[in-house]
Amino acid sequence: MARLMDIVSTLEGAGNDSDDVTLGEINDQVGHRGTAALLGIPAALELTPIGGIPGVPTIIALIIALFAVQILFGREDMWLPGFLENRSVSKQKLHTSLDKLRPAAKWSDRHLGDHLSILVHAPATRIVALAIILLCCTIPPLELLPFASSIPSGTILLFSLGLLTRDGRVMALAWLAFIAALWGIWALWP
Repeated sequence: MARLMDIVSTLEGAGNDSDDVTLGEINDQVGHRGTAALLGIPAALELTPIGGIPGVPTIIALIIALFAVQILFGREDMWLPGFLENRSVSKQKLHTSLDKLRPAAKWSDRHLGDHLSILVHAPATRIVALAIILLCCTIPPLELLPFASSIPSGTILLFSLGLLTRDGRVMALAWLAFIAALWGIWALWP
């Protein structure tokens, strides 16, 4: 199991040759250890006020679905489309973000992981990928109601945290959220 602090340390070394770091370089550095983060980062972004901008939740859902389909087919290293792979962030912003993530990663490494492992190892990861794809399919119609797409996005974020920490307790919570999200979506559906 990859510890989150190992991922943070790996990211600190990304893009040592330039002032900017591309998402492609970050993806190459982290490799298969960061696939869950590629699901969680866009889902977390959708939960911010950006998720209220018309069209943005659908674009984010397409990006998440792209990664979930790759997980479903057993791909360990994620393929990024060129428009994402070439996006860059300054090394300074990356290091500032990593400094903010470090305490959470240390806490996670101490308290999460290696519980109910049946919920976080194959074939469970592929079942999770299917659930995430289903949630992504609900996001475009939910855009008609302001911030309603946060229901499936929050559940996707929980699934990604369960996969990232490899903690079955978090994954069990994500499955409960999945059931609640489906019920909530059904209740909101016109």
